[in-house]
Amino acid sequence: MSEEWQKKVKGILKSELKRRHLGYKELAEKLEVIGVKDSERNIANKLARGTFTAVFFVQCLAAIGCHTVRLDEA
Repeated sequence: MSEEWQKKVKGILKSELKRRHLGYKELAEKLEVIGVKDSERNIANKLARGTFTAVFFVQCLAAIGCHTVRLDEA
C-alpha cells in the first residue's frame, strides 16, 4: 500500500473522530458495543501507522455512526 493512500485513509478516520469529538478510548468503547474488542492503545498504534484493514476502517465508521465518507475532503 502506498504511503499516500495510508495517509488518506488515516486522515479520513481521524477527521470523522474529530468531528464527533471522540478519542481512541471512546472509539474502543463504541467498537466493543458492536462486538469488536480492541484496546485504546492498539487503536492508537493502528492509526499512527496508518496500516489497518478495510474491515477495521468500516467497523470504526459504523461504530461512530458515520454513514457517508467524502474522499475529496481528507
